[in-house]
Amino acid sequence: MKKILAFAVLSLMTFSQMKAQDITDALRYSHTNLKGTARFQAMSGAFGALGGDISAITINPASSAVFLNSAVTLTLSDVSKENTTGFNNTFSSSDNSDFNASQAGFVLIFNSNSTNNDFTKFSFGVNFAEENNFDDAFLASGSSNGSIDQYFLDYAQGVPLDLLIPYDDESVDDLYSYLGENEGFGAQQALLGYQAFVINPESDDLTNTAYNSSVAPGQFQNNYNYVSTGINGKISFNFATEFQKKLYLGVNLNSHFINYDRTTRYFETNNNNGSETNEIAFVNTLSTNGDGFSVQLGGIYKITDNIRIGATYDTPTWYDIREETTQSLNSYSDVFNENTIVNPDVVNIYPEYTLKTPGKLTASGAVVLGGQGLLSVDYSYKDYSNTEFRPENDGDFITQNNLISDELTAVSTIKIGGEYRIDNWSLRGGYRYEESPYKDGVTMSDLDGYSAGIGYSFGAFKIDAAYTNTQFSESRSLYQTGLTNKASIDREFSSLVFSLSFGL
Repeated sequence: MKKILAFAVLSLMTFSQMKAQDITDALRYSHTNLKGTARFQAMSGAFGALGGDISAITINPASSAVFLNSAVTLTLSDVSKENTTGFNNTFSSSDNSDFNASQAGFVLIFNSNSTNNDFTKFSFGVNFAEENNFDDAFLASGSSNGSIDQYFLDYAQGVPLDLLIPYDDESVDDLYSYLGENEGFGAQQALLGYQAFVINPESDDLTNTAYNSSVAPGQFQNNYNYVSTGINGKISFNFATEFQKKLYLGVNLNSHFINYDRTTRYFETNNNNGSETNEIAFVNTLSTNGDGFSVQLGGIYKITDNIRIGATYDTPTWYDIREETTQSLNSYSDVFNENTIVNPDVVNIYPEYTLKTPGKLTASGAVVLGGQGLLSVDYSYKDYSNTEFRPENDGDFITQNNLISDELTAVSTIKIGGEYRIDNWSLRGGYRYEESPYKDGVTMSDLDGYSAGIGYSFGAFKIDAAYTNTQFSESRSLYQTGLTNKASIDREFSSLVFSLSFGL
């Protein structure tokens, strides 16, 4: 009965204390990396006015109609990620690699047999492309005056003590589950902190709503370990046509999917005088899957045989996303020589929500030097401040959407690529520059990427290889509230890419 009455009091507060998706989630699923065939990546993806490559349809759906013949391409990638993390003047390095099939697709060409038909060619294609690889790891470790106790205090203030004490016939697991279903994420964090003796009530009265820390201020050794896996992929169903051998028009119907798993392990120690709790270990896991839909419309026009221009509009992508989390909290006290483990055997399953990622405009130009080579440039504009969580009338989502609007901004991306042919050999290179999606330019820096590659044509069979390198930096808070100390991460991604192409 007390918990029922407490819920009535808390019902207005839980909107701000429920587990909420945040701006980092929005950006993670909105941002894409350079992915595709080896030829495409070797030229840094500057294919919007070129076509003739299966991955080019991911930039401009009119690209498939540029093909002279039907074709199939399969791409394998070995991606390496190196992170150098700085935290309170202490630095650590981590690296990981992943080898997988990052692209597979085909294009079928249908030539018109009628001499009176202005539409001289039609094409149909299907392409799978990995848009983002989430395999990542970093360690932020160092000494600071910040403790995870502030995280639990921020969530606990205002929560009645009655909600944090199980009934005689109730386990901590049962209470954790109850709080998640009825009171929200914040009350669950308060329960963990209280049951692990990280925080204490200021009064033993069950109506108490004020808490203090069992951790004395001073210096702390902080260790934050982040590991994630998964991919963001897209399957495109492509339709295009050639008009009077000058104009190419196309459309993509895209099916998107997300698989993302993350585990963070935080461990803290202190020898501060008066501290009742000296070690804290906090583990969180997140499992996300989602599916989405988008459309791309594009065109390529041959001004002359050597000069082409292109334009593409990508609609926003609408994702339906589902999430599950688990948590555990352990603590140790030198004073009482006691170890406390709070490990609820509970999986939090959150209501499905919608994420609308921003649309994109791309303008392209290319110069084709006969059979000797080519030079291509793409410019894209994408406004990340238009990212939205939905339903828009949800209290948490209103807050997060306002943060997105305030902190994110529009981004310009420039890609330059070139190719030079010597007999059956092709030499390629490219450069990519992308502005930071954050207004401050510090939370994430601008991105620089370089690429190079080589290819050999056997006629109907082609083999291509590419190397890419991308660098940028991030400033990331360990937690969204309480322990908001920032870790600086210098990131370097490199990949070796191999493609096999067959003419049909």
